[in-house]
Amino acid sequence: QVQLEESGGGLVQVGGSLRLSCAASRSIFSINRMGWFRQAPGKQRELVAVITRGGSTTYADSVKGRFTISGDNARNMVSLQMNSLKPEDTAVYYCNADGQNLVTSRPFISWGQGTQVTVSS
Repeated sequence: QVQLEESGGGLVQVGGSLRLSCAASRSIFSINRMGWFRQAPGKQRELVAVITRGGSTTYADSVKGRFTISGDNARNMVSLQMNSLKPEDTAVYYCNADGQNLVTSRPFISWGQGTQVTVSS
């Protein structure tokens, strides 16, 4: 499986900004899409933003206009710039990647360990 290493979470005040980054291990895998999901206490995990290898992006309605996802195919990295943060953005944010094992042709889905984002009012 692809290993994902996240960084950049923390505590920020309402209206502030944070940047999350995620790096995927280099190996025999071809990554098709990377992105971010989040899970708040007592709620289901939800999509925040994803980006394909070709650069197509998808955002949750709740973050459109505030969050920007960007990818670096050469380094297998994805970043999420979060601006104008709100208390409802408080959650554990998980990096996600999916693609294919180049040796076996089997698909994979990998998750990071998660990083806490807390927005205080």
